[in-house]
Amino acid sequence: MSPHAARQRRVRRSLAVGVPFAVLAAIAVTGTATGAQTGGKEKAPRITSTATLGDIPLGTFSDSLLPGTVGDDRGVDLGGIGSDIYPAGRKGEFWTVTDRGPNGQIKVDGKKRRTFPVPGFDPAIVKVRVSGDTVKVIDARPLTTSSGKPVTGLSNQKGRDEAPYTYDAKTALTYDPNGLDTEGIVRAPDGSFWLVDEYGPSLVHVSARGKVLKRYVPQGLKPAGADYPVVESLPGILLHRKGNRGFEGLAQLPGGDLVMAVQSPLSLPDEDAGDASRTTRLLRFSPKKQAVTAEYAYRFDAVGVVDPGEDDTSELKISSVVAVGRDRLLVEERTDKAARLQTVKLDRGADILGERWDDDATKPSLEQLDDPAASGVPVLKKRLLVDLGGIDGVPDKIEGVARVNGHTLALINDNDFGMTDGAEAFDKDGRLVDSDVETTVTYVRLPKGL
Repeated sequence: MSPHAARQRRVRRSLAVGVPFAVLAAIAVTGTATGAQTGGKEKAPRITSTATLGDIPLGTFSDSLLPGTVGDDRGVDLGGIGSDIYPAGRKGEFWTVTDRGPNGQIKVDGKKRRTFPVPGFDPAIVKVRVSGDTVKVIDARPLTTSSGKPVTGLSNQKGRDEAPYTYDAKTALTYDPNGLDTEGIVRAPDGSFWLVDEYGPSLVHVSARGKVLKRYVPQGLKPAGADYPVVESLPGILLHRKGNRGFEGLAQLPGGDLVMAVQSPLSLPDEDAGDASRTTRLLRFSPKKQAVTAEYAYRFDAVGVVDPGEDDTSELKISSVVAVGRDRLLVEERTDKAARLQTVKLDRGADILGERWDDDATKPSLEQLDDPAASGVPVLKKRLLVDLGGIDGVPDKIEGVARVNGHTLALINDNDFGMTDGAEAFDKDGRLVDSDVETTVTYVRLPKGL
C-alpha cells in the first residue's frame, strides 16, 4: 500500500472511530462510473455503474451490533460482505452477508495454518443501498445463538475443519461449535433469512433479527455443543466436501424451494479425485418438508474456457446461483480471476437423489467420471448467458449476483476484508497491511436480457 493511500486510510479510520452506527452508515468512498451509453443498438454486455463501500472500522461496526465482541480489529475495516447479494425490495437496496470474517493462511514448518486475526468477529447480515457511486450500510443484523450469543466465524470441529490460529499463526484458538462460514443469502416471504455455510456444509434458517432458528447438516456429521437446534437431514455424501469448499451459492425459487450449490466437486474418493473433477452438485430443499427433495449433477466447463490461461481444474467454483424462473437458474462458474454465468433448467428427469451416486462406496464415483453423461448420469443442460471476464472493468472474485431487472444484474465482489495470505499481511505491530481491494457493487446491462 502506498504512503498516500495509508495516510488516507488513517484519516478515514480516525474520523469513523466513535461515530454512532447510524452515522457510520452514511460513510462511503467515491467510486467510478463506467460504461457510458453508446449510440446505436447495444450489441455487447456493458457496465453501467460501479459503486464502492467506504471504510468502516470492523471493531466499530461489530461492537455497535453486539458490544464487546471485538476488542482489537487490528486495523481491519468492514468487508467480506460480497459473499452474496439479494434484492431487498426497494430500488438500489440489497441484503448481503459477510463470511466468517478476516482470515488468512501462513505457512509454519511447511504447513499452512488458518488464521483468524479478529476471532471475536460475528458474521452479520448487512443491508446496503447503492446510490450513485457509493455503497452505504443502512442496516445490519448480527448472527446469534438461541441464547443471544454471537455465533463467531471460527472452525467447528477438530479433525474435520481447519485448526484456527491467531493472526500470526503462533497460537491455537478454540474451536466453536456455533461457528458459521456464511455465504449465500435469500430472504423468505415471512421476513426470515436462509443462509448457506461452508463448514458443514449446512443450510441455516435465521430469524428476521439474525437468531439462528435451525441448522441443517449432513447425516452423520454428529455435531455437538451448538447453542441452537441442529438437524442431520442433508445427504451424508456431503461429508466429503472439499476443505473450505462447502455450500456457497443459494437461490430461492418462486414456489419457495431453495437450491444450494456445492462450491467444488466432492473429494470422492479422495482429494486428488475432487481436485481433478469438473462435476459438482446442486441440491433442492423444501422449507415446508424441511428436507432435500432433489439432487442434480452439474458439469463445469474446462478451466481454460472459464479462465483462459488457467490450467488448474481445482480453481473452478460455483459462488452464486440465482432464480430466474420457476425452475430456471443462473449459475456462476468462476475462478478468482474470471467468471461466466450459465442458464440452467432443473429438469425432473435429472434428479439423482438417493441413487448410487449418493453412496460413497460407489466406484468409480460421480466425481471420477470423465464423461458422466456417457455413463448414464443425467447432467443438467446449460447455456452461456454472459462471460463476465470479457467485460472490461468487472472486478476479480465476484461471489454474489442479483437480478435487478430483465436486463440488469448487480455483481458484488469479496474483498477478503483487505487481507492477503502470508505473514506479511500484518506489520510488526500486528496491524493490517491492507490490500486496497475495495468492496464494490457493479451493474451490468445485458442487451439480450435474461
